[in-house]
Amino acid sequence: MLRGRNILVGVTGGIAAYKSALLVRLLVRKGASVKVVMTPSAKDFITPLTLSTLSKNPVVSDFTASADGTWNNHVELGLWADAFIIAPATANTLSKMASGNCDNLLMAVYLSARCPVYFAPAMDLDMYRHPTTRANIEKLVSFGNRFIRPNHGELASGLEGEGRMAEPEEIIAFLEKDISKRLPLSGKKALVTAGPTQEAIDPVRFIGNHSSGKMGFAIAEELARQGAEVILVCGPCALPVKSALIQRIDVTSAEQMYTQAVKAFGKAHIAVLAAAVADYKPKKAAAKKIKKTGAGLALELEPTKDIAAALGRQKKKGQIIVGFALETDNEVANAKQKLKKKNFDMIVLNSLRDPGAGFRHDTNKIKIIDRHNKTINFELKSKTEAAVDIVAEIIKRSK
Repeated sequence: MLRGRNILVGVTGGIAAYKSALLVRLLVRKGASVKVVMTPSAKDFITPLTLSTLSKNPVVSDFTASADGTWNNHVELGLWADAFIIAPATANTLSKMASGNCDNLLMAVYLSARCPVYFAPAMDLDMYRHPTTRANIEKLVSFGNRFIRPNHGELASGLEGEGRMAEPEEIIAFLEKDISKRLPLSGKKALVTAGPTQEAIDPVRFIGNHSSGKMGFAIAEELARQGAEVILVCGPCALPVKSALIQRIDVTSAEQMYTQAVKAFGKAHIAVLAAAVADYKPKKAAAKKIKKTGAGLALELEPTKDIAAALGRQKKKGQIIVGFALETDNEVANAKQKLKKKNFDMIVLNSLRDPGAGFRHDTNKIKIIDRHNKTINFELKSKTEAAVDIVAEIIKRSK
């Protein structure tokens, strides 16, 4: 959910600032790009060096970057961020946020930010209970800021009560949940097939293809990034799944992929059939390894079950099916025929004649054709970028 997102962390002057180091580390581990802005008083509790080392970016706290007067552009920081988390948010900073008192760089960034702003208060019990603090929190929530409630526990003063900053893991969970429910595919379920299938000749050998699964995995990750819960049915491949919203089901044969895909499709809003499924399999697999005799070997093949056709027949109103066509000649005509025959809503076409496209490459050059014969051409891109284009077209059709 956070992979590839720009997260700005604001650190203010409270003892809970030590937790900000772990928060930054967790965000980086999640794949986010992280920058930190500190108030001057925050440096009394944690050093900029610690946070810059963990975030892998320079930490800013003043309007000028150095003695030469270089400007730390608060407007650019506010526009860069996909989310701004102020943790800890002291009583002093909450008051400034509520009133618009812009006397430090963090406040200038806050007032410039167009992204969602999250604040995690941290202060002593009576400060947190005070009517002015409560009023400031209510006012910030009314502005649309997201309030991450503090925990109950032992406080720095020795008192026990509400006021402990939420733990970094809790802040991450809050952020992921909030982002998820605001994404265009939130609440949607998606089925993705990816990779090759292997059709057994005997216990050792199989019929397969050169598919790496990279395109299907990239699409699954992008669907999850846009909020969908994804079931990824994949043939044999060594690629990892990164998003917690993806449930991976490993299969080997076309028959196994068919079973899992049909099972998942009933509850799916979206199906993307990116797998390179074998069209034929040996009619009978040998129970033991076939020994080499020097003579020829004839295999009798039979068609595998057609996953795309089966799902196309089952498709209900509101479901979207995206197919793939990898062609070597008559590309557009063959893709359009497959689009209509399989009852797809759109088909992604690539050609083995295009350099850098097809199996095992990290790049792909695609055309998208929809059921109304609208064709969109894309330049050669990484498969991750191509997945973004494909999912963007799915989102347009899922509204």
